[in-house]
Amino acid sequence: MTDLAPEAGPRAEAGPYADPEARAEPGSRTEAGPFGEAGSRAEVGPSAEPDLRAGLEAILLVVDEPVAEVTLAQVLERPVHEISRAIRELSAEYTASGRGFDLREVAGGWRFYTRAECAPLVERFVRDGQQTRLTQAALETLAVVAYRQPVSRARVAAIRGVNSDGVMRTLMTRGLVEEAGTEPESQAMLYRTSSYFLERMGLRELGELPELAPFLPDDMESLEEQK
Repeated sequence: MTDLAPEAGPRAEAGPYADPEARAEPGSRTEAGPFGEAGSRAEVGPSAEPDLRAGLEAILLVVDEPVAEVTLAQVLERPVHEISRAIRELSAEYTASGRGFDLREVAGGWRFYTRAECAPLVERFVRDGQQTRLTQAALETLAVVAYRQPVSRARVAAIRGVNSDGVMRTLMTRGLVEEAGTEPESQAMLYRTSSYFLERMGLRELGELPELAPFLPDDMESLEEQK
């Protein structure tokens, strides 16, 4: 009995320390994980979050309208000044490398657009049969709203010299024009251009609209007084 005791003790203690790979190979992957081979596998398993620039690109690729820097900062959980710097760096890189797209700030947000130089190729790709263009009447009405907003339907009709109710409904359906309250005296509904209008025009604000004076007749003031 005294001969067996010394041998049994070392065997019981040798398992975890003397030969862990030989004695417990299947289970050793679980226990050795944080320190051995499984630890290295854990670094590959859950992928790390993408960097800021990659995150910005991923979000801006799936949006259908410009996204404000504040919104991007909230989603990516980064300060607004970091978002502003990174997004402008991306925009500059796209321009410098001559990509077929660029990153523009329009209507208070950022969005990807195809570059102007690629317009002929894009037009060739898109079918001409699609009814996406506005009629002449719609363009006239939209111009009146853009330069005279907020404006009532009656005022638009007076300037164009023809009833514009149907055209106004079309512009509202397309999201280019929206309601802007009522006129204090007549309680007539007023209309203005929408943020989608700025986006489609590639403008950041209404102040970037081209000057209208060069396209008006010389006697415009007298015509307005007569009306």
